[in-house]
Amino acid sequence: MNDRSLRECIEERWTALEAEHTTSERRFRVSSLPVVTVHGSLAVAVDHDGHRHVLLPIPANRKVRPGLDGPVLQLRKRALEDEETYQNYADLVCLRDDVSDLFTKLCVDVLQAAEDLPENPIKALYRVLDRWKALFRAQGAPLGPDQLAGLFGELLLLNRLLEKDSSAHRLWHGPEGHRHDFGAGVTAVEVKSSTAGEGRRPRIHGLDQLEAPEGGTLCLAWFRLNRSDSRAGTSFLEQVELALRLCDDEGALLELLAKAGYRLSDADHYHDVRFVIGEERWYRVGPDFPGLTGRALTAAGVPVSAMDVEYTIDLSGEAPAPITPGQAAEFVESLIQESA
Repeated sequence: MNDRSLRECIEERWTALEAEHTTSERRFRVSSLPVVTVHGSLAVAVDHDGHRHVLLPIPANRKVRPGLDGPVLQLRKRALEDEETYQNYADLVCLRDDVSDLFTKLCVDVLQAAEDLPENPIKALYRVLDRWKALFRAQGAPLGPDQLAGLFGELLLLNRLLEKDSSAHRLWHGPEGHRHDFGAGVTAVEVKSSTAGEGRRPRIHGLDQLEAPEGGTLCLAWFRLNRSDSRAGTSFLEQVELALRLCDDEGALLELLAKAGYRLSDADHYHDVRFVIGEERWYRVGPDFPGLTGRALTAAGVPVSAMDVEYTIDLSGEAPAPITPGQAAEFVESLIQESA
């Protein structure tokens, strides 16, 4: 079965189990899946608390790897018995409803791996868990205030793109160290965010950040973000969750978020982080746009031997003039169209 078929299958099974009437004898409801191994069929289940499970059949003497014991995922050995059978399983359960979409994606990966390794499904499970654990594991310090504002600004644009195309995360290149945050062919966008109360002074990193793609067009999107201590504005975590919900490949997006410095295991650090968009301006980066680029220096006959160049430009005045909101929307649409 392909990825989509497996996802639809397990979601249908879980939904049906959740609709069943529960009694003391039906505290754990199980439904077999059309994925068969040498030890039997895989299954999904729903427990009395409404948590979703995926079950992989294992021999009675097989131990299950210790250490995965919440708060998001739990793995343990479970024996199930009915009138006809007694079977041991490796039982993987999701303990948080707010990440159920991601758990579904993880389970699809597990089922596909088990199909490829039917003689040893527990090994297939460990292989998938080890790959996913890297996305959930905390590494390094939480994001600082400027990093949070910068990532929030990029998520604002990412979600606008994902609303038009669920594969638009492929346009987000900033986390991978590309000179432009978003790009498709000859169209690119650089996003800058500031929490300063006045002025528009974005920091530019490198001599090529304000260089348009060869033969193409570059826009700079600038956001003034006001940190909010109330329920006003938008939560940072809401922006992350929206992106994951809109995206057609949560695993790929999680990798990008991890490269940008955010991991799901860090979520508790950001529960109170909210921003209000105080101002949004889009600029077309052309010959009259302020900046220092390698191309301009070369054209002026200046040898370019400087490295790790960073500088600040001032957009606080009337010039350069921003493009209109309609033109900005057209630019975003052209970015989508070029990636199609």
